[in-house]
Amino acid sequence: MKIALIQSSLIWENPKANRNHFEEKINAITAKVDLIVLPEMFSTGFTMNPKSLAETMQGETISWLQSLAKDSNSAITGSLIVKENNNFYNRLVFVFPSGEIQFYNKRHLFTLAGEDKVYASGQEKLIVEYVGWKICPLVCYDLRFPVFARNVEDYDLLLYVANWPKPRINAWDILLKARSVENMCYTIGVNRIGFDDNNFEYVGHSQAVDFLGNYILEPQKTEGVFIVELNKEKLLETRIKLGFLNDRDTFELKT
Repeated sequence: MKIALIQSSLIWENPKANRNHFEEKINAITAKVDLIVLPEMFSTGFTMNPKSLAETMQGETISWLQSLAKDSNSAITGSLIVKENNNFYNRLVFVFPSGEIQFYNKRHLFTLAGEDKVYASGQEKLIVEYVGWKICPLVCYDLRFPVFARNVEDYDLLLYVANWPKPRINAWDILLKARSVENMCYTIGVNRIGFDDNNFEYVGHSQAVDFLGNYILEPQKTEGVFIVELNKEKLLETRIKLGFLNDRDTFELKT
């Protein structure tokens, strides 16, 4: 599977400008890729002002994603602000080339920024089946909570989209590798760069790690589109050879 990681600055609380920005980047991808990954809250930046920015699942950004996915014949994923049943969600959407959508509402809300005060927490873990791969997509702060991410579904790829700030970027690097090793899966993290309107700095470090904790793509520090290719046969061969997942604990996660 070929995946394009788009690491970019974001235009604060301006969905139209961000859509235009990412559309240019996506249209400039010349290689055929199966999946395109955008950062967390790619249309607005990590804002705590959802009332004026939230969209519906029939809104402009969703329609735009569906159109781009069809035109590029690639799946696209990232998170945005969605209003549903009088709640606001930091919602990751996975848009198939057909236009079909599956979604995951961020479970672990970032209390340090007050995200839990304005957004509702998701409860359901999502496993996407796509081009023969099982993918578990999660959002930013979820990275710090390994129990929810535990590979009890035998997924092949763990995927994080984020607005992870510079002061804690070392934790981002460490935890992405840890999730790969403990779950014996590929792990990809896509972060933003630049400053937001709260003057928080983001330095990227978008990366791809294999099932043994080795870099396929080392942490990137500049704006760009980075393409990686994952090999499922090697993943399965290593799981059979080492068998670590056979010894995992059995548990039930209560929500």
